[in-house]
Amino acid sequence: MIELGKVQELEVVRQKTFGVYLSEKSGDEAAVLLPKKQVPEGTKIGDRLTVFIYKDSQDRLIATTRTPLLQVGEVGVLTVKDVGRIGAFLDMGLEKEVLLPFKEQNHPVQPGEQCLVALYKDKTNRLAVTMRVYQYMSNQSPYQKDDQVTGTVYEINERLGAFVAVDNRYYGMIPEKEMYGGIHPGDIVEARVLKVRDDGKLDLSPRQKAYLQMDTDAELVLKVIDEFDGVLPFNDKASPETIKREFHMSKNAFKRAVGHLLKEGRIRITEKTIERI
Repeated sequence: MIELGKVQELEVVRQKTFGVYLSEKSGDEAAVLLPKKQVPEGTKIGDRLTVFIYKDSQDRLIATTRTPLLQVGEVGVLTVKDVGRIGAFLDMGLEKEVLLPFKEQNHPVQPGEQCLVALYKDKTNRLAVTMRVYQYMSNQSPYQKDDQVTGTVYEINERLGAFVAVDNRYYGMIPEKEMYGGIHPGDIVEARVLKVRDDGKLDLSPRQKAYLQMDTDAELVLKVIDEFDGVLPFNDKASPETIKREFHMSKNAFKRAVGHLLKEGRIRITEKTIERI
C-alpha cells in the first residue's frame, strides 16, 4: 500500500520520458510518479527506491527522493515561509510547502518564525500541520528524576503551567509554581526533571537544585541591587509577589541567595533595604 506522508521503499514498474512509476511490487495497479529530475541516474525497471509520498499542486500523489523534515505523526520544528488566505505555509524540506491552517495555530505566526508542529492528514486526505501537538507526544521517555532535558514550549496554561515537548516527542510540563521567568510558546528550555509521574509524563523545572542554583541566584540579586543604584528598596521580608516580579524566583530561593551574600559580606540588610557593600 502506498502511504501518503510516509517514507517507503517502492519498486520501479514503468519508465516514461517524464519519470518513472513506482509501486509496492510489479503487477500492482496503484502506482505513483517519481518525476524525472528526482530519478537517480541508471535507474531501471525492477529497482527499489526509497521515497516520500505527498501530493502535488493538482492534488495527485507524487514521490520524491528528498528527505522530508517530518512524516505523518511526527513532531518537529519547521520554519514559516509565508502567510496566506487560509493559513501559513511551512518549509518541510520538499518542493512544496505544507499548510498550517489558521484553526491549527495556537497564536498567529509570522514569516521566519520557527514553530513546533505535527504532520497529519486532514479530512480531505491532504497533508497539513498543527501546533496542537499534545496528542502526538509520548509518555515513554528514557528520563529519570534530576536528569537534564531540552524541550520546546508549545502551550501555556496560566493555572497549570507550561507544556513542553521534551526532545520534541515526550510529555513534559513546568508547573505554574516553577515558572519564575518569562516563558512563551516556541521557547527552547533547558530543564531538570522534578519527577516522573505514574503515567510517564515529566514534571520539569528550569532551575537547578537549591544548593546548585544559589550562586546563580546570588549574582542575579546583586545585578538587581545595582539596577537600584546599590540600594534595594525592600529587604528579605518582602512579599513573594514583589520578589517574583523583580527576581523571577521564589521567596525561599531569594532568602537563600541573600543569606549567602550576607555571609560573604557583600551586602548588608537594614530595616527597609538591602545595600551592596
